[in-house]
Amino acid sequence: MSQQKRRLGVVMDRIESIKPAKDSTLAMLLEAASRGWQLSYMEQADLWVRDGRLQARTRSLQVRDDPKDWFDLEDPVAEPLADLDVILMRKDPPFDMEYIYTTYLLGRAEQAGVLVVNRTNSLRDVSEKAYTMWFADCCPPTLITRSMTEMGAFLEEQGSIVVKPLDGMGGRSIFVVHAGDPNGNVIFETITSGGTHFAMAQRYIPEIVEGGDKRILLIDGQPYPHALARIPAPGDNRGNLAVGARAEGRELTDRDRRICERVGPVLKDKGILFAGLDVIGDYLTEINVTSPTGIRELERFFGDNIAGLMFDAIESRL
Repeated sequence: MSQQKRRLGVVMDRIESIKPAKDSTLAMLLEAASRGWQLSYMEQADLWVRDGRLQARTRSLQVRDDPKDWFDLEDPVAEPLADLDVILMRKDPPFDMEYIYTTYLLGRAEQAGVLVVNRTNSLRDVSEKAYTMWFADCCPPTLITRSMTEMGAFLEEQGSIVVKPLDGMGGRSIFVVHAGDPNGNVIFETITSGGTHFAMAQRYIPEIVEGGDKRILLIDGQPYPHALARIPAPGDNRGNLAVGARAEGRELTDRDRRICERVGPVLKDKGILFAGLDVIGDYLTEINVTSPTGIRELERFFGDNIAGLMFDAIESRL
């Protein structure tokens, strides 16, 4: 009797809206398909719980590495998600209450024995930018506050700072502010919604201009040995490919490896199989666990099968 195929579910944004040439979720799905896994596609709205059992309208998914025609979906079928082996939670931020509610629902699948990547309670605990608080020794001077007064004092102390919301992604709403900037108070008011939302401020690290904002991928706590350096476009301070930064492949530095040695074991213990650390100069600035990217760009630079490393880690857990 032939062995039953493993089943992989993915919760993501609309698959027709992705950019296939750079989408890490698609890289994962292509790898799973190459291993003979059956793929099932879901969006947040497809999930529900009845009497404690997680259900979903899943759609059988086929994927191809074709930038013009990368997927086919079959008609939806209602089924219990306990029937799956693995679920990839790849919904992009914002990290809002709907995201948190989704992790609660997926926790019912975990309770039924499904491997959810990344672990649901850790998706809530490891809140991207805010979780850097646990590794302050690796980070630049950092402030998380609602107070515009505190931000102003931090700016005067540091001279130049970066301010950003705690729930954003892709370079949105990131500001560089220099001491004496007449727009400073307006920026602080905007980023904190008038003092009603927590936001982050970090000392500006000038090495971003030449060295870029490096994305380092951690797979089951271990770093892939190269970083994706995202060099800001002329006239921009943001090292985000989504806003025009240029990508370069780099070897990890000794400092990069020390940061990974500090952070990696903690994430592994928390069931974070796939994470993206952001490092500028010698400093850790973010810990990305919701839907980290960078696989496809790094694979093109170095020719390695990074998604394969991830699925080796997943299969070792089954």
